Amino acid sequence: MTSTSPETALPLANRRVLVTRTVQQAGKLSDGLKSLGAIPIEVPVLEIRPPDSFDPLDNALRKLDSFHWLILTSTNTVQTVAARCALLKIDVSEIKLLSVAAVGSATSEAARKAGFRVTVVPEHYHSEGVVAALGTAIVGKKVLLARAKVARDVIPDALTKAGALMTVVDAYQTVLPDGSRELLAEALQTGLDAATFTSSSSVRNLAEVAREAGVPFPFESVPGISIGPVTSATMREQGWEPAGEAKMSDLNGLIHAIVEALQP
Repeated sequence: MTSTSPETALPLANRRVLVTRTVQQAGKLSDGLKSLGAIPIEVPVLEIRPPDSFDPLDNALRKLDSFHWLILTSTNTVQTVAARCALLKIDVSEIKLLSVAAVGSATSEAARKAGFRVTVVPEHYHSEGVVAALGTAIVGKKVLLARAKVARDVIPDALTKAGALMTVVDAYQTVLPDGSRELLAEALQTGLDAATFTSSSSVRNLAEVAREAGVPFPFESVPGISIGPVTSATMREQGWEPAGEAKMSDLNGLIHAIVEALQP
């Protein structure tokens, strides 16, 4: 009778999984993959940098007590907004009338740690989920949306249509990190069992890195796993049909989708 070691019994044993998150954010996903036996291959295709100017964000934050709602769409946004508030000596915990919507459990947790009173966490962790969760609560209300420089206009367009008075400012921007082409070429040469995508930016940026490296995109015979429907739509725009999609749009949901997609 052949015995099976604990390592090879794990559902992702020895599977090489591409992780495209930033250097600062890759750890949580990589650790989750390792716990299931996978070999995470980190090729960051995003680097978080400050916006071209902080003036629009700072000006909005100075008037934060005049807004009814603040929408935070990522932990990156939370970190930037909290840092600018600290610099401007704005105590968000003292702004009693401000309601905060946070997209996703990680964003909500980060916002609460930063002192924000989070009142809405959408059931679905994407832009459309925010719009659905806020509903009529924003009719005639002043809403501040702080986000990445390049982002879809689903939230401001839909909320404006619903009657919100929107102010949209850049909290950060994403760029391609140095060395990503070389890391990708090495990863593909060694072989990949799956590629993961945690945002539309990760899809578009990986496609750009591949083009710069002279690599056909999507990668031949490599299943791509998406964190949610918005990211899946971006994958399809780039010609990559997702092999799996997280039912809950968070890292645990993504890892579960990877396991399901790679089962024999």
